[in-house]
This record gives sequence, C-alpha cells and structure tokens, in this order.
Amino acid sequence: MTTGNIQLLSDTLATAKAENRAALIAYLPAGFPTVDGGIEAIKAVFDGGADIVEVGLPHSDPVLDGPVIQTADDIALRGGVRIADVMRTVKEAHAATGKPVLVMTYWNPIDRYGVERFTEELAAAGGAGCILPDLPVQESAVWRRHADKHGLATVFVVAPSSKDERLATITAAGSGFVYAASLMGVTGTRESVGAEAADLVRRTRATADLPVCVGLGVSNAAQAREVAGFADGVIVGSAFVKRMLDADGDEATALAAVRELAAELAEGVRRTA
Repeated sequence: MTTGNIQLLSDTLATAKAENRAALIAYLPAGFPTVDGGIEAIKAVFDGGADIVEVGLPHSDPVLDGPVIQTADDIALRGGVRIADVMRTVKEAHAATGKPVLVMTYWNPIDRYGVERFTEELAAAGGAGCILPDLPVQESAVWRRHADKHGLATVFVVAPSSKDERLATITAAGSGFVYAASLMGVTGTRESVGAEAADLVRRTRATADLPVCVGLGVSNAAQAREVAGFADGVIVGSAFVKRMLDADGDEATALAAVRELAAELAEGVRRTA
C-alpha cells in the first residue's frame, strides 16, 4: 500500500519552527495556465523559497475563492483539466523538489471520484494530504479513515466566527495543520482583522498542538512578516495567481514573477518583527 507524505509535512513545519520562523505555504491551481505550465510554476515557487505548496483542484463553483482564483480556475477548466492532471501535478512537483505538496479541493469532486480511489492515487503521487474547506467535520469520518490509512493529512479550515467548542472539535479531527482563514480585506479595517486573525490563532492553539497556518490575503513581505509574528505558517494564494495572470501568457515572465514573489515572502516570514 502506498503511503503519503504527512510526515514530510509535519517535519517541514517543525523545521521552520526550529528556525524560529513561520513556514511559507503557496497556493496555485492545477492546470493553470496549462497542466505543464502549472507544474513549472510550482517548481518556481519552491525554488523561490516556499516550504509547502497547495495545489488547487479547479472547481466550477469555487464559493470560497475570490475573483483572481476563479479566473485561474476558469482557464484551467476550459483547458480540460481533470483529476488525473491534478495527481500528475502533485507527483511531478514533489518528485522534482522533495517538498510537501497538498491538494486543496471542495468535497464534491472527491465524492464523485471515490474517496478510496482519490486517497490511494494522492498517496501514490507523493501527496502530503488534503485541505477540505467545505467538508463538515461531522461528515468526515469516511474521508479521514482513508486518509489515515494512506498517510495523508486532513486539513480543516477554521474562521474567526468559529466558537471555541467548534474549534476543539475541528482540531481533534484534523491532522498536519489547521488552516485559519481570516476575513482581511473583506470586512473591517486591516488592523482589526489582523487582531482577529491573531486571536483566532491563539484560540485554535489552545485546543490542540497542531500548527496553525493563516491565509488572509497576504500579498507582500510586510504582511507576511506581520502574520509570521503569530502564526506557524503563512498561506499565500491570490498574489501568486495574480502575478501569473499579469504575465498575460508569457511563461518566462510568469515563472520569474512567482519565483520573485516567493523569495520576497520567504524573506518576510524569516524576519523578526
């Protein structure tokens, strides 16, 4: 039986902690701008300094994603991206770098594909696990059983609206790390939402020993440094996708742009405030 790379994920987060910094986690959708181009982009992001990459499984109705990622998903779907392409993206990105690669996906595609088949193939590809933003914890037993069997992390998403009791339920069921989603840029001022994210991390940590990584619209080194001051990992997605969209189809420009952004962010998570 193939075993996934949950241990590599845990070791990577532990190494960052030992270096007294946050881990840099980047997000890019599979199949964007093409399957091969997406794989090269992930390699470039790792080359720039990302510790971990989340590969997005493009979805026709990405309810939790903003317009930038929706645009990239649309390009990938129009290009005919399939789950097999997502698995190849994970496999080639991990094989080329030796770094942990997760899949971020809505539940419906996994449900249709088959949980056993999906976890088996993800483990065989060298994947470290899955981030499942819309899978309710109370309905996750079948997924978790297969994920555990195949050595894959189950990363759940918590939000500032999550009550402490709910946080405890989520962290008890999850593995790898907890994805703390903040509402920065959507509601309130930047300062208050930064405080809200810090409070969410504090409350989440009180319920479990899992690392807590924050995704909250971080797009530059200064913001990365701010979040690194209170979180175990800094998650950046739209900023990478936007750089690729801005390259307007020029692959060399796109790869240079995401490599450069990764380097800036990697420096940000390493600076002490």
